[in-house]
Amino acid sequence: MSANLPAGFAPLRLRPNPYIDACGPLYGRRDGDRLLLGLRVERRHCNPAGTCHGGMLGTLADMLLVLGASAQTGDTRYMLTVSLSCDFVGPAPEGSWLEGRLDVLRRTRSLVFCQGRFDADGAPVLRCSGIARPSGEPDPSAGFASWLGEGMG
Repeated sequence: MSANLPAGFAPLRLRPNPYIDACGPLYGRRDGDRLLLGLRVERRHCNPAGTCHGGMLGTLADMLLVLGASAQTGDTRYMLTVSLSCDFVGPAPEGSWLEGRLDVLRRTRSLVFCQGRFDADGAPVLRCSGIARPSGEPDPSAGFASWLGEGMG
């Protein structure tokens, strides 16, 4: 399916995560200091109506929050979700390309406040807002370069 990706997107190389590994593959693309998060909606992501299940969209919103907050702040510590709110705006049919983008609204010493949106083939699907909290020690192997395989042979 990788031949059917929008230009510039590549599979994300994330640390092992059994839940996300089963949901993916997730794709990413750099847009300045932002990470664009993508997924091709497959049958396994769908509800009985043939559109992306709300639980899958919520999972994507959570990943957009923690990865996007890390990318925009440059903080390579593990990001924990403190709060996540999702509004389902429209359907994402099987086969559609879901693309999410996030804006960091404010960063304090211990929290990152964000808002984001997912579109399916350009049509709005989900609006989200959330708060992430960096935790632990910085991991120099985390972030854009490792997620997107930049600079790797």
